[in-house]
Amino acid sequence: MFSQPLAHHQHHQSLAEADAYHGKSAETRHLKPGELSTGTTIMAVQFNGGVVLCADSRVSTGSYVANRASDKIAQLHDHIWCCRSGSAADTQALTDYVKHYLSQLAIETGRLPEVKVAAHLMRRLCYQNKDYLMAGVIVGGWDPVSNGAVYNIPLGGACIPMPFALGGSGSTFIYGLVDAEYKENMTKDEALALVRKAVSHAMARDGSSGGIIRTLVATEEGNVKEFISGNKLPYGPAGW
Repeated sequence: MFSQPLAHHQHHQSLAEADAYHGKSAETRHLKPGELSTGTTIMAVQFNGGVVLCADSRVSTGSYVANRASDKIAQLHDHIWCCRSGSAADTQALTDYVKHYLSQLAIETGRLPEVKVAAHLMRRLCYQNKDYLMAGVIVGGWDPVSNGAVYNIPLGGACIPMPFALGGSGSTFIYGLVDAEYKENMTKDEALALVRKAVSHAMARDGSSGGIIRTLVATEEGNVKEFISGNKLPYGPAGW
């Protein structure tokens, strides 16, 4: 009577074990050889009469912090701004293009451009060059038509109007918090308190976000930029 040989069982290495062996994490396993991970936390909230934009200030290349106090909130026109995440070089080039197009449009038409127009210009540039760019932006601001609008333009070039928008690696830590805290028809002070609380929580949990918090309020009256230093954040890591 012939007995069948026992099947040879190989130890299949799990994805986590393979990542640990190669020095990778869940956040970096999708990167190509030589490519560095980037991270940030950006946010915008619409309120009665305008928009609040908020961002951290850490620029990271892998595990190295290249700039601890960068400004990720860029002006596109008088009352229109955008928060930048992804490749700093790509998003700087995009904002320069959109700023140029909007200034030309304002001269030709003789009136302020709408936030919607700025968002769709950004969306078109992102979508047509999606294979060459790593850029996720939030466009927000005030115009006489919308009285304040926020558009989310994630990787790939979609364009989604939203009452509030989150972006960057730190956003995954705070979606539940923002869902619980956000309410419609917020005042300016309520919107400011929300973005500062949310972004400080993201900075506490996300290693690629940090530094200081920059905020910008865009209304018909003008723009107000503020910052909160790293030792005065509304929330810090556990044990502070």
